[in-house]
Amino acid sequence: MTQSVSTECATKSPIQVSFGVLDPRWRGLTIGLVLNVTFVAFEALAIATVMPLVADDLSGLALYGWVFSSFLLADLVGIVLAGELADRSGPAVPFGVGLVLFAIGLLLGGLAPSMPVLVAARAIQGFGAGVIPAVAYVVIGRTYPDSLRPRMFAILSTAWVVPGIAGPALAVVIAERLSWRWVFLGLLPLVLVAGGFALRELRAVQGSRRAPRRVVRDAIAVAAGAALVLAALQARDLVLTPIMLAAGLTVGVPSLRRLLPPGTLTARGALPAAVLARGLLTFAFFAADVFVPLTVTSLRGESVLISGLALTAGTVAWTSGAWIQERTVLGVGPAPLVRIGFLLVTVGTLGMALVLGGAVPGWSAIVAWGIAGLGIGMAYSSISLAVLRHASAGSEGATASSMQLADVLGNALGTGLGAVAVAISVASLGGAGPGVAATDGLAVASAIGGAAIAGRLRG
Repeated sequence: MTQSVSTECATKSPIQVSFGVLDPRWRGLTIGLVLNVTFVAFEALAIATVMPLVADDLSGLALYGWVFSSFLLADLVGIVLAGELADRSGPAVPFGVGLVLFAIGLLLGGLAPSMPVLVAARAIQGFGAGVIPAVAYVVIGRTYPDSLRPRMFAILSTAWVVPGIAGPALAVVIAERLSWRWVFLGLLPLVLVAGGFALRELRAVQGSRRAPRRVVRDAIAVAAGAALVLAALQARDLVLTPIMLAAGLTVGVPSLRRLLPPGTLTARGALPAAVLARGLLTFAFFAADVFVPLTVTSLRGESVLISGLALTAGTVAWTSGAWIQERTVLGVGPAPLVRIGFLLVTVGTLGMALVLGGAVPGWSAIVAWGIAGLGIGMAYSSISLAVLRHASAGSEGATASSMQLADVLGNALGTGLGAVAVAISVASLGGAGPGVAATDGLAVASAIGGAAIAGRLRG
């Protein structure tokens, strides 16, 4: 696969490039990208499942949240740097470095003697993980013709289905029969095989040789600012929290504005609106998603089976939404699908609020979260397509990194604010219910805001 192949395909009509993503010229790359998304999905779901066991074994419950926060913040830096390097020198170099760091993080995590070491290992792992989606978007934008991009996004969403169903159960079996450490260490062969296969294919995709941007300092500043904001929210101190919040915003916001397309925070233009919409979407979905099990089991007293089915419904429906996007987006454009997706996330989150309040049976969570999953599946891939369509030639990496930067920040802030709301509710009101209700309200507000700007994606 060469740059000339991509250029040639870009000049042909959709009829001429309708032979599919498994055509010989793209087959190896397609398989490589799917395998790498699959191992990232297994890692995310399996490690989240066994983390309570890890915290208990390492006596590190106080650092439980930072195991995930350190991963997300380092992931943020990796996304920005990988996008920049992929534009300049091609995706193979940043992918190779990221793959090595991801494997080192898994190894150190599996051998970690204490929780601080595990937090550091997760940061290394997160930096490597940030490379994989950044490289995938660059390759899809630069190599596949426009008519095949919706299908690739749908296929990559489908790569989460098997891990979503089997990952948590397999992680529990491994942890109980062997040790939680083998959940980390057992992923290493999969990472090396899948990563090596993809790396072989990526070497043929060239860079644009454009002038470098100075993004390292800004990426680190955004991560540091986000860390200060999250630490301030977790501190819940009348004096310390406002000081840390002010410091985090002062450090992070100016750098964030430089890394995002101009006008993103005001949704001025199609590309800025798409990037902002991605952040609002992940905020809305994941702020509520993290409390679905708590709502169903602890607050409504339903079985863990109902909780698991609700999460599985969200995962499967997400994939279904991505395939709806694949079938319709070239005909209607991304804007209507993004708007519908946000509205479905709103409906699903309101459904979870009804479950929380006892207005509907507990099993209704399966339906509610399935609706929300369908919505994010339709909107997520449609936003990705809109971003790549508006990216200038040679800057696909930087543009995709901007979108993923908003993606990670939305996820981190949504889950972080939700955790703070629940903690305050438990400390002040004696229960988590009001905090979860407040989190659902924030999620609904974010989804409505996303629906309001969806029309701007038309460009």
